[in-house]
Amino acid sequence: MLHTSGFTAILDANVLYPAPLRDYLLSLAAVELYKPKWTGSIQEEWIGNLLLKRSDLKRQDLERSRKAMDSAFPDANVTNYKKLISGISLPDVDDRHVVAAAIEGNAEIIVTFNLKDFPLDYLKSLDIEVQHPDDFVRSLIDIDKTSALEALNNQVKRLKTPPKSLEDVLQMLEKCGLINSVASLKD
Repeated sequence: MLHTSGFTAILDANVLYPAPLRDYLLSLAAVELYKPKWTGSIQEEWIGNLLLKRSDLKRQDLERSRKAMDSAFPDANVTNYKKLISGISLPDVDDRHVVAAAIEGNAEIIVTFNLKDFPLDYLKSLDIEVQHPDDFVRSLIDIDKTSALEALNNQVKRLKTPPKSLEDVLQMLEKCGLINSVASLKD
């Protein structure tokens, strides 16, 4: 578990998929609690999966979100990682690109719901930690609760169509799996 801010984390596609979670993770990065990283492949994966589940959404709208992410965090998009993929051994070969991006992007953490496909011992040998988003966010709250609350309030302020209350956003984050984090934010 990290105890200082300023570290780098790869955000896996499955934590970018739910909009409330993606928004809070990026809000936490905007207040400089950590540096986010992703790849074009990770971006395409969350967008593609979301379009499969939600026929009411349009690719062009999600592409605007992708461009906004890249614009807000210009150093976040990791490139030149594909050369490392073949040398990585994971239970699911489709997840190797995430580890390759973590290595190339000098990330200390991979944030994912998919913990089982990222063996702890193997990642430890690469000096990379894997964390569930609830554990990751909770550690950020523990590092600097004032900034974590600022990020939450910033997220609430941005939600205008339709507007959401603080309690609405906390409920959405809870539904996204941030059970312990929301409890900590409410304290």
